[in-house]
Formats: sequence, structure tokens, C-alpha cells
Amino acid sequence: MIFIPGFLISALTFPGVIVHEAGHLLFCKLKKVAVLDVCFFRFGNPAGYVLHEEPKDFPSSFLIAVGPLIVNTLLCLFICFPVLVPLRAFGREDPFDYVLIWLGLSIGMHAFPSTHDAKNLWSNARIAVKEKSVLALLSFPLVVFIYVGNILSVVWFDLFYGVAVGWGIPSLIIKALA
Repeated sequence: MIFIPGFLISALTFPGVIVHEAGHLLFCKLKKVAVLDVCFFRFGNPAGYVLHEEPKDFPSSFLIAVGPLIVNTLLCLFICFPVLVPLRAFGREDPFDYVLIWLGLSIGMHAFPSTHDAKNLWSNARIAVKEKSVLALLSFPLVVFIYVGNILSVVWFDLFYGVAVGWGIPSLIIKALA
């Protein structure tokens, strides 16, 4: 397996980092959770962050934590799908298509919430499940999935996820419609 330093991957896929943080910020704004500081991209660890007040309820906490998974996954799919239709179905190539594929895949690669987000979600879910929150109960497997995804990122799971969403799903849809 090829080792590439994290800061270099972040630099090459910076749109994904920016959209990841925008996903957190979007749900902070939608759920009216005060944002204290935002860094969309930097050369450092973490490559970006959103600092916010503690959400008032579990659904808000859940959406803020998994915001990047929702936003990045959907954007990856919506950017790559229209590019792959003419490419895969008709064999039409345009150099700009490859720029859009890079953009979509870089966004998809950064879909997974951080282990810090997973830790916060787990803690908040443990409290909310005592109040009989079904969403909290359903979030436990998702937190495990997030942790596993982060652990497997050392073997390029994040890239595989981005390719599966941005290339695999559209290819399957195109094939099914052909």
C-alpha cells in the first residue's frame, strides 16, 4: 500500500475538506446552533473544523455530526452522475469531465465524519437513548460504521467510498437503464 501524508491528500482533495466543513456548518445553521469558529481549509491537523455550541437536542447533534456524510455523499453523486452519463453511455469524452470527476470524488472521499464527531455522537446518543430516543438507538451502528471507516482510511477506504458513490452507483444506474 502506498503511504501518502495526510496533509498532501488534503491538499489534493481540498474541495472535499471544504464541503465536509460546510456540511457541519449547514446543519448548525439549520438547527440554530451557534457557530463559534470555522476553518474551511488549512495545512494542519485537522485540515478544517467547525466549533459550535452544544446542540440542545439529540436530532440536532445527530445532524451536525453526520452532516458531511449526507452533504458530501449527495454532492459526489450529483456531480459525478451527469458527467458519467455521456462518458459511459455514449463514449463521449471531454477534458472538463475529468475535472468534475476529480471534484466529485474528492468531495466523496471526505464524506466520513471524524472520530471526534463519532465520539460526540456516541456520548450524546448514550444520553438520548435513556430518554427512549429511537434515533439515538439507530445511531449506534452508524457511529461504529464511522469509526470503522476512519480506521480503514489507512487502506484508502475513503477513496473507495468516494469511487463507489461517484463512479459505482452512477455506472450501475446507467447499466440498468441501458
